[in-house]
Formats: sequence, C-alpha cells, structure tokens
Amino acid sequence: MAGKQDKEAAKQAKKEKRAAGKARRGQIFEAFKMQRKEDKALIPWMLGSVLVITGVVFGIGFLINAQWALLPLGILLGLLAAVIIFGRRVQKTVYSKADGQPGAAGWALDNLRGKWRVTQTVAATTQLDAVHRVLGGPGVILVAEGAPHRVKGLLAQEKKRVARLIGETPIYDVIVGTEEGQVPLRKLQGYLMKLPRNLKPAQVDALEAKLAALGSRGAAMPKGPMPQGAKMRNVQRTIRRR
Repeated sequence: MAGKQDKEAAKQAKKEKRAAGKARRGQIFEAFKMQRKEDKALIPWMLGSVLVITGVVFGIGFLINAQWALLPLGILLGLLAAVIIFGRRVQKTVYSKADGQPGAAGWALDNLRGKWRVTQTVAATTQLDAVHRVLGGPGVILVAEGAPHRVKGLLAQEKKRVARLIGETPIYDVIVGTEEGQVPLRKLQGYLMKLPRNLKPAQVDALEAKLAALGSRGAAMPKGPMPQGAKMRNVQRTIRRR
C-alpha cells in the first residue's frame, strides 16, 4: 500500500514539475515576443553573439586542428551569450518603464536577490513619497522614493526612529532617482550589494526582531510601479481612506 502511494506521489510530483517547466517556457516566450516588438536590436544582438562566439571558438579549434570537435562547444557558448543578452535587455526595458513611477523602488526591492529582509513603506505621505526599510549584512538601509524636498525630511525622521532602537548598528540611506547624489532605479541592487558586510546572519535576525515593533507610519503605497496614465488624485484619495 505504501509503495503504491509513493509511486503515485512520485508520478504527481513529476507531472507538476513538467507543468511548471512548461509554464516557465511559456513565460519566457511571451517575454521574448514583447521585447522583440519594443527592441528592434534584440535579434541582431542575439544572432551576432551566436555567430561571433561560434566563429571565435571554431577559429581556435582550426589552429589546433580540432575545429569540428570544438564547434558544438562554440554553438553552446554562443547560445548562452544570447540568453544573457536577452535577459539583460529585458531587465533594462522593465526598469526604464518603471523608473520614476510611484512604488517603483519598493517593487525593485521586492525583487532583490539574496538574503535581504524588505519592509515596504515604513513611512509615507499622501503624495506617494515613501521610505522602505531593508535589513541585511550591511545593517539597516532606508530607501526613499518621491520628491527630494519631501523625502529628505521623511528619511531623517525614520532614521531617528530606527537609531533609538538599534544603537550603533550601521544605518545607510539612499534616495532613488536620477538627480545628483541619488541612485538610479536600475542601479539600486548593485548599490546594496556593494555596501560593506557588517553583520552576521544571527545579528540580522536579532535586528529584525527589534525593528518589528516599530510598525509603519503614513499611508500604504501601491504594490509595484503605478501604471502609466493612472490618475494621481484617485490614488491619493484611496490612500487617504486607508
């Protein structure tokens, strides 16, 4: 009986894995179609990378009289380069569309790779300015988005609130934007990754427990970048009601 159940469970798991793989391939294909419509240079760049890298590897093989043996390797490396180019150009397009929209910084933080603890909108205004809190190896990072003349004060207030609880733990602050002294949205992840690692995982856990009691100030922000064409007044009215 147990053996039969194990077989059925394994069969179901295999079926789910195939379905997940099919869905993932479908998503990639849809992303490729959308990117191709907006990015006319995508196909030339991808084809060029395959041809150039395959040609280079084939040429190296020709010099050592092993060109046909190295040809499959060249093609594989070229395809890998094409996939990398595709991923980076899609990422660039996504960030360029989100840049400057309310909620864009929070969306970017939610897509961080690695062991980061993100708390969205720990402080905000009804004009859709916001401060988000990130915990990680560097310590506490406060990420602000919105009008610079408003978020600077919001950021300073939140920094004081946090400092009262965490003592000498490092606090970093950053404003997302394109003006001098700000960090562009597409470079936000790189900025966080370059910060020094001051805390161990256990210290980050303890820090998270301390800051959990702070809660959030201000209104909730929209989840992700606000769609282009959305009426700001309607969004602000919804936020005030919350």
